Amino acid sequence: MVIYLYYSILIILILNFMIERWLDYLNSTKWSAELPPELKGIYDEEKYVKSVEYEKIRHKFGKITESLGFIAIISLFATGLFGWLDALVRSYVNHPIFTTLIYFAFLGLITEIISLPFSWFDTFKIEEKFGFNKSTQRLFFIDHLKGLFVGAIIGGAILFPILWIYLIAGNLFWIYSLGVITFFSVFMLLFYSSVIVPLFNKQTPLPDGELKDAITSFSKKAGFKLDNIFLIDGSKRSTKANAYFTGLGRKKRIVLFDTLINELSTEEIVAVLAHEIGHYKKRHVYSGLFFSLLSTALMLFVFALVSRNPVFAQVLGSDTPGFHLSMISFGILYTPLSFITGLAMNYRSRMNEYEADKFAAENYGGEYLASALKKLSVSNLSNLTPHPAYVFFHYSHPTLLQRLKKLSEIK
Repeated sequence: MVIYLYYSILIILILNFMIERWLDYLNSTKWSAELPPELKGIYDEEKYVKSVEYEKIRHKFGKITESLGFIAIISLFATGLFGWLDALVRSYVNHPIFTTLIYFAFLGLITEIISLPFSWFDTFKIEEKFGFNKSTQRLFFIDHLKGLFVGAIIGGAILFPILWIYLIAGNLFWIYSLGVITFFSVFMLLFYSSVIVPLFNKQTPLPDGELKDAITSFSKKAGFKLDNIFLIDGSKRSTKANAYFTGLGRKKRIVLFDTLINELSTEEIVAVLAHEIGHYKKRHVYSGLFFSLLSTALMLFVFALVSRNPVFAQVLGSDTPGFHLSMISFGILYTPLSFITGLAMNYRSRMNEYEADKFAAENYGGEYLASALKKLSVSNLSNLTPHPAYVFFHYSHPTLLQRLKKLSEIK
């Protein structure tokens, strides 16, 4: 049984890597030395050449990092280092809950140490070359330290009750664990922007003026009660612009990046926010949470059926069964099924984007949203002609050209 499981994991890892490389190759075939006709009026020649260069460099860098990651996971698996680390942790701690927590803490720390130089190169060489990076060396390393701390706190807060449930709940483990994950998901929806974000960015209420009046006026017209509009200092790290909607009920808020204010006109910003309000009015937040939890429930149910089999630990080089080893083995074996659920979630997300665009166009102005989308895509050097297969497998949003086409059809 162990040998079959071993080769199954190996095959899944290799196939997954090959599929990703194939999709990357297909995407690279869509680059053109000349401005495609469908992009005239959106990109000028100079910006287009710069966007292609940006995509090529990111593609090459991605190939290197993903290949090294693939080699690392294959090496860990083939040499039994997962089992060796388990034995090392157990030599100091033998409580099932704390063994798992320390094991994952070690893996997380090792992953962070290995990935840090690549993250640094991406920020200070690639992003800076194209004028996006505004972060300093000091801020970069502080962000990573904060990220480790927050990840450890949140990860431990979720894992601890799940591990405790795993030890005492038997076959009902998946139901109670789903309850824990649901609680944390709702908690993050409600408090992410007010608890987590301030650790990294400063948020201030949008000052009175033309923009706030325009947003407030549209919100009232759309029947959307909005008391919380915040400005975030995204420019201290990057020139890329963004806006997002978060929260539920009275805790809902809209957050604007200060870079967005600099890029767009008042009408264009209101159109972007109309799109975000469209997500709320169409209940995409609730349906997204529901389908995410449904996918999680399926994974937990299957995991509960098979996780206690000692073969999941043995295939990683350990003779002692453990939740953490079962989780790693199962996570790889579950990849084909998570691949399918991921495709469904991405498709649903793309349809939601069209719905939110339609809401913005019908209730405010499609021409303003189209103009905003064009400006943001050009300033971010977005790839406007990705391969359809790459879009199908990876994109949670339609491409700019697809969105513009749909907007032009709305009367």
